[in-house]
Amino acid sequence: MTQLALHAGAGTHTRPRADILAALAEALAAGRSALADTALDACVAALRVLEDCGLFDAGRGSVRDALGGVTLDAAVMTGADRRAGAVAGLRHCRNPVHAARLVMDESPHVFLVGSDADAFALAHGAQAAPRDWFIANTSGHPGTVGAVARDAAGRFAAATSTGGLSGKLPGRVGDSALIGCGTWADADCAISATGIGEIFIRCAFAHRIAMHRDVLGLGPAAEEAINAVVALGGEGGAITLDRSGHAFPLRAKMMPRAWIDDEGRAWAAILPDEEPVALG
Repeated sequence: MTQLALHAGAGTHTRPRADILAALAEALAAGRSALADTALDACVAALRVLEDCGLFDAGRGSVRDALGGVTLDAAVMTGADRRAGAVAGLRHCRNPVHAARLVMDESPHVFLVGSDADAFALAHGAQAAPRDWFIANTSGHPGTVGAVARDAAGRFAAATSTGGLSGKLPGRVGDSALIGCGTWADADCAISATGIGEIFIRCAFAHRIAMHRDVLGLGPAAEEAINAVVALGGEGGAITLDRSGHAFPLRAKMMPRAWIDDEGRAWAAILPDEEPVALG
């Protein structure tokens, strides 16, 4: 059974295909190595690679808001105990996914925002973003990044990180940092979403899949949830994982994604219906 899967955002990516596949391969390798510890370690390790590479709308490559600033959102969740951590509106942390984990591990809270979230994360060991760290990205390309994993103990985890929408109003928060919308994990599954966050919030997207999978199965539940997004005028996709395997519901032009199959082989795909390619 697949134990680790990643996505790098639904929409139209302008980056070279080879660069996208190389980033997915590096992130998947980092996640696979950390999976020996816990599912959450795997998710965080994988997303730190994608945040740092600058290719996607997360971490270093995050898009600018209406005033030309960069603000970062992220969330993590562990399924066995439903612990969660989230941050929004970060400006000074290099890896928002690590900041979200620090909220979960080092505070009694789930969600911290703005300058107080930055200050908390930096005080508890998050790495500060170097000066001029963020790329002057005005292309508006998508690229929210996410990971889901299941470790050797059978525990699920999910993580999602984003720079949000290009040209967004200052203070806007999308679905990625909202538990049950863009990110979810419980004892039986893990989900990370990507797309127009306002619609995913209105559908309680990730939790919707988790609640319906017991009756419908993972794949049909994921398809039902993405159809609900489309019905409200949205688009996007997700990576989902349970004990039966994975599903990648997608209603967009593309969604870079990578995963490890039942035999431990690494695969990736970008277009909705393309044949997957082997990594490494």
